[in-house]
Amino acid sequence: MKLIFYATADGKSPALEVIRNLDRSDRAKIFGCLESIELLGFDTPRVDFRHIEGKLWEIKIKTVSGGYRIFYVAIQKSTLVLLHAYKKQSQKAPEREIKTAMKRLKEVLDNDADYIEKSDFGRIKR
Repeated sequence: MKLIFYATADGKSPALEVIRNLDRSDRAKIFGCLESIELLGFDTPRVDFRHIEGKLWEIKIKTVSGGYRIFYVAIQKSTLVLLHAYKKQSQKAPEREIKTAMKRLKEVLDNDADYIEKSDFGRIKR
């Protein structure tokens, strides 16, 4: 499975920046889970996948300091674009987090050719 981080027009990846700014332990756990997803796909242990709405899904990852969510869209059978990441602080996903992810999802779907041949996760500097 390919994992690609959504990038803004100026090349920034908000989801990646959130993960990089976490403490070392949480960052290592999340990157480890993402590596497992690349290798094992949806059969990855210690990770849950949940449908949010339409084409928007989330990856649920638990760390020592709490839970994290990464919203994504599948643009091909085995290509996921990681749209938005945040630390879980309530039972339900906050509406502003969903709106942010939906805005990025629309942008990805409108420009999916830009993402189809790309696979950057393996080259991410952690």
